Amino acid sequence: MKCALVRTDGRVAHTERHHTLAEHGPAAVVERILDVAEGLAGKARADGLTPLAVGLAVPGVVDEATGRAVWSANLGFRDVPLRELVTARLGLPSALGHDVRSGGLAEARLGAGRGTRHVLFLAIGTGIAAAHVVDGSAFAGAHGAAGELGHAVVRPDGPRCGCGRLGCLEAVASAAAVGRRYTALTGFPATAAEVVTRATGGEETASLVWRETVDALADGLAIAQALYDTEVVVLGGGLAEAGADLLDPLGVALRQRLTFQTEPRLLRAALGDEAGSLGAALLALDAMNRP
Repeated sequence: MKCALVRTDGRVAHTERHHTLAEHGPAAVVERILDVAEGLAGKARADGLTPLAVGLAVPGVVDEATGRAVWSANLGFRDVPLRELVTARLGLPSALGHDVRSGGLAEARLGAGRGTRHVLFLAIGTGIAAAHVVDGSAFAGAHGAAGELGHAVVRPDGPRCGCGRLGCLEAVASAAAVGRRYTALTGFPATAAEVVTRATGGEETASLVWRETVDALADGLAIAQALYDTEVVVLGGGLAEAGADLLDPLGVALRQRLTFQTEPRLLRAALGDEAGSLGAALLALDAMNRP
């Protein structure tokens, strides 16, 4: 659990990391969140700062309008009124958002997409998810589940995804999928970062796996561009650490797949693992300033 005290101008004053206690069940996670938030507010006051609002970002399906964590596999949440619980504990305005949408919001307003009206943030890590940000607002969809680009089917005969379907983008091109594919072909375990290093070094199998990954991501982004018509695609998450080794071939592959669509600029995320905390802070400030 990444936590931060963020000033109103976006500067980070203090950061902390805490274990979620997810192994003890959702009630323990909620209590942990409340305790950590209360501790951060106390830290702010001790440092001469005044806590103004609280922002939270969690994975899964989030109803931002009601402040409820509707569903989260990792944390075990089922319709948890997190915003209400935090406000009751701290007595401060609160906001609840989705972790990837919050990261996308921060990248669009403070990071790589700053100054751009239409931004798609694509987080490629253990899984894949996206956030569509227009004029500084991230769209959650009618049910809080917008942006699940990782579950667009790009290889109908591909591996089974955790969602149960075959060939989802996440099952083919996430960082976890890269390692699994390499291991399946060679019999040797490897991380995505190791596969990239071996591919750039000319290893044949690693190069094959990396080409397959780039092609699948290009197919996913071609779908996204047809739907969203964005100016900029910001790539974040562990796989984006590959930098030019990802962005350069991905740009070429995406260009080959676009017909009448305008090609978006591909940029590497600028805020690193602070994006989620910064996005949660932006949600909190927005909530505080909302009439």
